[in-house]
Amino acid sequence: MQLSLLKNSEMHALREREDAILWIKTQMARFGIHLQNLQEAGCFRSRQDNQSAVSGILYRDAQGQTWDGRGELPSWLQRAVNAGQSIEHFRI
Repeated sequence: MQLSLLKNSEMHALREREDAILWIKTQMARFGIHLQNLQEAGCFRSRQDNQSAVSGILYRDAQGQTWDGRGELPSWLQRAVNAGQSIEHFRI
């Protein structure tokens, strides 16, 4: 019984992974995104590499506003936090 549950759990995880990959491929096709675009955007660099590449910037929003984590929260980030968004959502 326990082995069967484990196999079902593993199968479910594999299906979810396949679904996620299909969704990503669909979005890439929809928006004309290629692997090279993702590589150029730094999607496959380690977090440490990304942080050094942007010279001290630790947080960024969708509009490109940034904060280095020093001093008071900038207004754009304070508004997001006040609205219930986690500050970690903006960490790069």
